[in-house]
Amino acid sequence: MKKVWIIVFGLSCLGINAQKRWSLRECVDYAVEHNLQVIQNQYSKQIQDSNLKMARKQYLPSVSGTMSNSVSFGQTSFGTGSLRNDRFSNSSNLGADMLIYNNGRLEKNIRKSEFDVEASQYDIETIKNDISLQIAQQYLTTLLNKEIVKISESAVENAQKQYDRAKITTQVGTTAQTILAEAEAALAREKQNLKTAEINVGRSLFAMAQLLQLSDYKDFDVEDVSVPDQLEPQLKSVDEVLTTAFENQPQIKAAESRINSAIAQTEVSKTAFWPTISASAGIGSFYNNLLTTNITGYDVFGSPVIERNLFGQYKDNFGQQASISLNVPIFNKGITKLQVEQSKINESIAKITLEQQKQTVRQNVQKAQFDVDANYETFLSAMETEKSTKLALDFADKSYTAGRTTIYDVNVARNNYANAQGSVAQAKYNYLFSLKLLNFYAGIPLSL
Repeated sequence: MKKVWIIVFGLSCLGINAQKRWSLRECVDYAVEHNLQVIQNQYSKQIQDSNLKMARKQYLPSVSGTMSNSVSFGQTSFGTGSLRNDRFSNSSNLGADMLIYNNGRLEKNIRKSEFDVEASQYDIETIKNDISLQIAQQYLTTLLNKEIVKISESAVENAQKQYDRAKITTQVGTTAQTILAEAEAALAREKQNLKTAEINVGRSLFAMAQLLQLSDYKDFDVEDVSVPDQLEPQLKSVDEVLTTAFENQPQIKAAESRINSAIAQTEVSKTAFWPTISASAGIGSFYNNLLTTNITGYDVFGSPVIERNLFGQYKDNFGQQASISLNVPIFNKGITKLQVEQSKINESIAKITLEQQKQTVRQNVQKAQFDVDANYETFLSAMETEKSTKLALDFADKSYTAGRTTIYDVNVARNNYANAQGSVAQAKYNYLFSLKLLNFYAGIPLSL
């Protein structure tokens, strides 16, 4: 029984320690699905979808029914006198109206609504792209901080070895007490650097969890992705990337859709200059009830005519009507002309917005290309510096062992090497992000 509980407890601990690590793809997918700004814009698109449905339904006739009841009491004039006229009345009507002609206003309005729907969808894609880029940058920052932790752990291990060796040589009297003190101080500095690096990992994970809008950030972690030390330079030119970006970036396509929508709105406004032909048809009937008597009059023989009931009167009074009407605009204070001018101004605004979006994309691509080139050169120079500082550390360590240099020289060489390693890692991840950003504008999905 004891062994069983040990196995159960071990499996429980294993389940606790098997913490989920998020991949970049999982982070991006989760963010674009749960981000509140994305959800808000999805509701905006649903409104545009409803507007499109309403525009398409304008082809259908409008059908309405009415029923009215009225009652009146009192005298009514009759010749030189008056009569008592207490009366109850009821009427029912059913009518339909339909637009026949207005220079294509309905189809032009549908076209405008379709462009509005397109623009709303592209707005959602734009927000998703922005979130994806933020996630990718923070993901790479987290990986960088994790790599700096590994560098700091290696530095602590080397400083620990240096301290252990100095402790032994000081105890046997071959080195002074100051050597041990300096080795101990160097070990403390490296441990402090390690703690700072670990805190930076936690800080970057916290920032990532906030981007994902996770309520529980303490157990959040990302996958350890192996980034190669040898990186290839970017081969695509700015013009090639720009051509693809102008064709595929959703913010540009949204601006183009809004230009088309503004042009369509101008065409809709112009239809107010044209005549409108509409048709209507309807049926109806009515019922009257004299409250003081049920005799409505007398026939030719002098016999009283008895008031018919509700259904009888509805049958007798049933009528139909149909009409076609023409409405010709003559003068409406110049409002239609002003509305057309406003629509043309909106066209110009939409075109300027498109140029602004293109300019922003062009600047982003050019900056990404510049960063790719600069970061790659920085990476190459950092690699050379790392090699030289590693060689200098090896010489300093051997010289110290041989008694030709001091421990201070070794610590300086170790610090230089650790800084060079950090510079290589920083340059590598900076280059990787700028390359991913440039590839993103070139139509290549984000991935590691």
